[in-house]
Amino acid sequence: MNAHAAGHDATPLTLFCAFALKQAVEGTILPAYLRAGGPPVEAVYEPTFRLLTRIESGARPDVMVGITGSLADLVTAGVVADSKPVARTGVGVAVAPEAAIPDISSVDAFVSAVTSARSVAYSRSGPSGIYFAGLLERLGIAEQVKAKATVVDSGPTALALLDGRADLAIHQLSELILVPESVIIGPLPEAIQEYTDFSTALGTPESLLADQPAGAAELRDFLHGPEARAAYEANGLETA
Repeated sequence: MNAHAAGHDATPLTLFCAFALKQAVEGTILPAYLRAGGPPVEAVYEPTFRLLTRIESGARPDVMVGITGSLADLVTAGVVADSKPVARTGVGVAVAPEAAIPDISSVDAFVSAVTSARSVAYSRSGPSGIYFAGLLERLGIAEQVKAKATVVDSGPTALALLDGRADLAIHQLSELILVPESVIIGPLPEAIQEYTDFSTALGTPESLLADQPAGAAELRDFLHGPEARAAYEANGLETA
């Protein structure tokens, strides 16, 4: 860290971070950044579409981590700059602790598992939930599964396993890991897998704090560094 960015008395940087990366960023990366001498960071962790709503309302982060396509749109609009791929995560399946482990090793096995489950939990508006709802249609089992589904408005879908609302939880692997009591049985079969790509970007010069552009750039660089990469991989993400 340079002298300009170092020091915990500095004005905090603002980080908007997609919820799928929260475990890695909040639990490991930001503490390491502070230990390395970076300024304090005020982080907001929400699904990318909610971060976009904040931006539409006038919020301007110094650094943003979000779905790659959404950041590309913000670059075009001049809201953020220099988008750079950082990680991706696939969709996985989890069950309650001590539950029987169903076979999901093939598409046919996956179909059997979700149609025989008492209820399947998935996100209403997150990328994994939107994808899963479409996948059910393509597999021809939407009516059967949705009739008994547990659709989660916000937060980890695996919480529905712990209180008995569902037998299976579908979510991005990096979000299933947020509920350590649940048992992740694996990713979707590759033939029906869907990856969500995430990138980082800097706030444009106009939205950066006048005295801390270097600090924002260094935070963004840290999000791509070796400690960050290890944290992503430990939390269900593949590094770019």
